[in-house]
Amino acid sequence: QVQLMESGGGSVQAGGSLRFSCTASGRISSINVMGWYRQTPGKQRELVALITSSGDTHYADSVKARFTISRDNAKNTVYLQMNSLQPEDTAVYYCYYLSSWGQGTQVTVSS
Repeated sequence: QVQLMESGGGSVQAGGSLRFSCTASGRISSINVMGWYRQTPGKQRELVALITSSGDTHYADSVKARFTISRDNAKNTVYLQMNSLQPEDTAVYYCYYLSSWGQGTQVTVSS
């Protein structure tokens, strides 16, 4: 099994920045797409950003140009740099890799 350990997140004022990291450990037999999702009460968990093993990235329209996803394959780690945060970004953020989810980390953006 694969375990994903998230770090980062927290509270920030609108316009501020936060950075997440997610490191995979356990039975990692291949390199695959890694991503970040987020969820708020009453809503389905939604994709924020994805990055392929080759480094190609995809972003939700709501975060495009503000968030940057990257990965370090040698460290089995994916990062999410979040800039210009807005209250609408408030959610629990989850990393995803090899059919496993991170524990979820709260991001709260105050106006």
